[in-house]
Amino acid sequence: MKSLGVVVNPIAGMGGRVGLKGTDGNVAEARRRGAEPRAPDRARTALSALHRRRPDCTVYTAAAVMGEYAAREAGYEPEVVYDPREGNGDGNPESASDDDGGPAAEPDGATDAVDPADPGTTAADTRAAVRAFLDRDVDLVLFVGGDGTAVDVAEVLEADGAETPMLGVPAGVKIYSSVFGVTPADAGRIAAEFDRIADREVNDIDEDAYREGEVRSELRAIVPVPVAPDVQSGKQVASGSVDSLAAGFAREVESDRTYVFGPGSTVGAIESELGIDPSPLGVDVWRDGDVLARDASESEILDVLESPATIVVSPIGGQGFIFGRGNHQISPAVIDRADEIEVVASGTKLDGIGALRVDTDDEDVDDALRGWQQVRTGRFTTRLVKVV
Repeated sequence: MKSLGVVVNPIAGMGGRVGLKGTDGNVAEARRRGAEPRAPDRARTALSALHRRRPDCTVYTAAAVMGEYAAREAGYEPEVVYDPREGNGDGNPESASDDDGGPAAEPDGATDAVDPADPGTTAADTRAAVRAFLDRDVDLVLFVGGDGTAVDVAEVLEADGAETPMLGVPAGVKIYSSVFGVTPADAGRIAAEFDRIADREVNDIDEDAYREGEVRSELRAIVPVPVAPDVQSGKQVASGSVDSLAAGFAREVESDRTYVFGPGSTVGAIESELGIDPSPLGVDVWRDGDVLARDASESEILDVLESPATIVVSPIGGQGFIFGRGNHQISPAVIDRADEIEVVASGTKLDGIGALRVDTDDEDVDDALRGWQQVRTGRFTTRLVKVV
């Protein structure tokens, strides 16, 4: 690979830790709740991994926080081919968003800050940047964001009839598409080393419905993506009853212990067994028969979290993530406060995964979580699965 285009959606993932499950249409609310950008750091991580392997690669990017800053901090001297401050892409008056739209412009004079309460740019800017990359015949479009950002990139590639591959650096709250590296560093390495491409799916969901606990997934595009072991799979829904698993877990809950229940139907079955009305895609905190927080943000979890504490999570079907996808509220700070992590999954789901994965934004926490993890699969059965 001789050249690539890099575009960053800097507000991607901001809604996760503050309990919004995304930022589409809720940028100001995310900021009000104290959300902080995570995409710029993940962009730097990916581009640093790329630079270690391909320091001579030509990098085209959008101005400021849309890619320029991250590229420079990784060691590149990028060529800026689109500046959102000089125009609004194709003129579409869409609002900036996390997973379904373009990034927020960085204020003049800043080097890292993003003011999501006044985004300034739209999804149209993401698309305009990608069109500028294609005009330069790049070998790869590397984007930082979530599923909606993937849709924006894919739409430009399809409209142009381009065979240029795309690869995502995961930064959104929800990532259902199979076009992302497993981690930012993996994405950078893949971008540097790939020699084959294959068609993969871009999926997106209705984020408003997602916040209400309903998943409406839609195939949006089929695009060329680099072939590598560390390109994540698309999300799958596991089948099979988890009733016995839930019953077994509920029988063993301890008094005077706080339980942090992650999202998903498997964990939700445990909550139902305990008499809790679960928030299907949120995080609930429970202790001795009382729900201390429902559909909680990171700060709300920390406010009520008392020791001893157990975090209960289930891996995402087809991908294996137990932290870092769809449950950003269970942050490194929350994980550090817990003395026990319980992973639960049906045997059918585990059969489709192979390994468990973590991506918490804190490498020390990720390293501590890696290794063999006992997973409860039924009323009395467990299985050892490696966290990689």
